[in-house]
Amino acid sequence: MISFILMVNKQGQTRLSSYYEWVEMQERVALESEIIRKCLSRSELQCSFLEYRGFKVIYRRYASLFFIVGTKADIDVRKSSKLLGSTSGMKKPGSAVGSGGGDSKSVENYENELGMLEFIHALVETMDRWAGSICELDIMYQLEQVHFLVDEMVMNGYIVETNKSNVLRPIDLIDRESKKNEGMFR
Repeated sequence: MISFILMVNKQGQTRLSSYYEWVEMQERVALESEIIRKCLSRSELQCSFLEYRGFKVIYRRYASLFFIVGTKADIDVRKSSKLLGSTSGMKKPGSAVGSGGGDSKSVENYENELGMLEFIHALVETMDRWAGSICELDIMYQLEQVHFLVDEMVMNGYIVETNKSNVLRPIDLIDRESKKNEGMFR
């Protein structure tokens, strides 16, 4: 499950942040600054995945923007896998009968890092199609539309749409209707 999406410039200024689980504002600021600092300090030769404070962080740089996605283990999936594991009669190695599969604090995050990189690429391609060539100014001056675009692709932390045409259709309709209304009030 996606916990947050950040778009950050090379100076470390957050241009867009979208959270899909509740985090206190002080914690958000600290988390963002630490993750941004870690991502910006890594060289291009280093891997685009890192783990930090229980989050699996996947990032990619496009021109002057960093797109950062943070994932956390999905509790619902974990519960259903425990249920499936307990009904199948299979016992995990090293676990006692009736122990429930291990310590509840140690949760594995099985989110696919390459899938998240592919999602970041799809997001950037969709934004490129929408704005020509996406840049920091597009995000700053059309923040509402960028949030709408991200919300069309991600809902409650789950990727729901990656087709560029399907994502951009509502935005095009909104633009078309707003142009009609502008002409009516002149």
